[in-house]
Amino acid sequence: MIGFFWNVLLALAWAALSGNFSGLNFLFGFVLGYGALALLQRELPILHGYSQRVPRFFMFMGFFAKELLRANLKVAFDVLTPPWHMQPGVIALPIKAETDLEITMLANFISLTPGTLSLDVSTDRRVLFIHAMFLNDEEELLTELREIERRILEIMR
Repeated sequence: MIGFFWNVLLALAWAALSGNFSGLNFLFGFVLGYGALALLQRELPILHGYSQRVPRFFMFMGFFAKELLRANLKVAFDVLTPPWHMQPGVIALPIKAETDLEITMLANFISLTPGTLSLDVSTDRRVLFIHAMFLNDEEELLTELREIERRILEIMR
């Protein structure tokens, strides 16, 4: 998070120094700042791993867009066809997320996907309870949810 904050500050500084606050110029400043921070990450331990997080973030957004489209099509098909195929249920997902921010991000991305809703976190913060519309194959659903968690933790850690 600190690396991203500094990257945004460098992009704003670029826009201010160039006198052009357009989106394209800000993006150019962001890319320049990213390059500078990638070079500095060896010298500043607080920036360690930042240059790998940005590509992972864009890969995650592509992955999540694909999952979102797939889930939307599945729900739309079930709504539009007369016999409903849904088998709703609640499952417990053991999680590896530790901090409040990691758990919140995981729960929100799960809830953003149609057909799933994060309900609660256990008191020991090791299990996330999820309501799923399509609980035909619990292991397949758990595998998909673990993949979302893995990708989120790659970005956040």
